[in-house]
Amino acid sequence: MENRLEAILKRYHEIEKILMEPEVMQDFKKVSKLSKERSDLENIVKKYEEYKDANEKITEAKSLMNDIELREMAEMEIVEQNERLTKITNELEILLIPKDENDGKNVIMEIRGAAGGDEANIFAGDLFRMYTYYAEKNNWKIEVINEISGTSGGFSQVECMIKGDNVYSKLKYESGAHRVQRVPETESAGRVHTSTATVVVMPEVEDVDIEIKESDLKIDVYHSSGAGGQSVNTSNSAVRITHLPTNTVVTCQNERSQMKNKEQAMSILKAKIYDNLEQQKNNEVTQERKNKVGSGDRSEKIRTYNYPQNRVTDHRINFSIMELDRVMDGGLEPIITALITEDQRRKLEGE
Repeated sequence: MENRLEAILKRYHEIEKILMEPEVMQDFKKVSKLSKERSDLENIVKKYEEYKDANEKITEAKSLMNDIELREMAEMEIVEQNERLTKITNELEILLIPKDENDGKNVIMEIRGAAGGDEANIFAGDLFRMYTYYAEKNNWKIEVINEISGTSGGFSQVECMIKGDNVYSKLKYESGAHRVQRVPETESAGRVHTSTATVVVMPEVEDVDIEIKESDLKIDVYHSSGAGGQSVNTSNSAVRITHLPTNTVVTCQNERSQMKNKEQAMSILKAKIYDNLEQQKNNEVTQERKNKVGSGDRSEKIRTYNYPQNRVTDHRINFSIMELDRVMDGGLEPIITALITEDQRRKLEGE
């Protein structure tokens, strides 16, 4: 571990020197890339300094053990610094886990009503509300890109962009099938029904991450009211883009400007194509998928929301919390924290 830490420390100081070079300072892209790398290494470097400090204090205390007057104080110092060293070592092991390159990115989230008809769409709406409140608690910004309302409320489909600090690092665990057990408003006999909604979380993709040829796109413009036709002159034009090689279709009708809708649609399209490529890659690396918290399979049932018992259960880690009401009001943090902790544990064991 110390060899890795020394290499990281060397690279950190190397970046600091490079960033001071005049020709580099004039290259915005290079400065941005190097600054991000330095930021990613900074926490490890600081923790390594603490690690070295604890070791130095242990060495100093041991040198005082032969002094009768100072021995007791030295023993206490050794115990205290050993406890500190154990804590720092555990923290360093977690910091050294290879990071997901997408963790710092914004996300595009897609929620759809699945099995259960109107109740599934209503539940999809409840999930969207839950994530909206969770975003607010984290000071993230959420923008609806496209929505198709359910006939009895909620959404048959809703897509949104969530922007902020390290959004993907927390929401990446939310992809999969979410199941609800409750008495629907439309149920006259008071029976508990089970319905599902699916959630897909994709990292926002930058231009450098994936290239899409203009010749591979079919772009349709129509009125957002659903009247159809080429309504290019309206101030509220929806855009539908089809990526012909993969037959991926995205729609955006949230903005009043056709240009803005096209930009938003392209963002979703890039994210979906990138996500599909990542899924294919994961399918090829079966052991890697086993080590993850959840396979990432969109059909995988990841969580159940049981209203009669006020319980939420995440099936991937056998974690339950009897606070469904709080969770639905955006109190997702205990579940997210448990997922991150388990993911880190599995990665450490895998190493």
